[in-house]
Amino acid sequence: MKYLLSFLLFLVASTSFAQQHQLGLRIGDPYGITYKTPVNDKFSVEGILGRGSQNSSQYYRRTFENNRPVSSARYFGHQVSAAFSLHVRGIYEESFSDDFNISEGDLTVYAGLGLQFRSVNIDYFYTTPNATPNTAEVRESRTNIDFGPEVFLGSAYYLEDLPIGFFIEVGFLTEIVDRLHLKGQGAIGARYLF
Repeated sequence: MKYLLSFLLFLVASTSFAQQHQLGLRIGDPYGITYKTPVNDKFSVEGILGRGSQNSSQYYRRTFENNRPVSSARYFGHQVSAAFSLHVRGIYEESFSDDFNISEGDLTVYAGLGLQFRSVNIDYFYTTPNATPNTAEVRESRTNIDFGPEVFLGSAYYLEDLPIGFFIEVGFLTEIVDRLHLKGQGAIGARYLF
């Protein structure tokens, strides 16, 4: 919790020149806390702190097969825990309220680029061919780090009478650390404007 508070204070202090801050929650991949602030009329920066979804079972199995603890190890299963995700993004946002004849509130479409850092702990369970019958699986703990650029597209609607905005977005993360991997993402959420 202290890291979360420190991160939010850093974002607020580093963007104190901005005109309108937005703080909210997002549900999806990743889910967590989002902080967004404009740089000018069309561009914003955003930070997201939360938890990302785990990769597929095949992803972790291939990771194990490519880096076995002993050459004779046979994958039995895995368990993922302690997922962490941190994003820094640049956003270009354009209003489409006039195009759709929206008289109350503001409908925007946005796109952007960012960097993501993800970390998860993985407990691998495996056996060896020479193990005696009824021998328990061997366990090895590892940390999986994902880091890479992301691209995303979304839409937001800002209410007229309340300082609240809702958003929906989709995007892709290209993992370049650990191994090359493309991951689809999406989220919905809401932010309070202050």
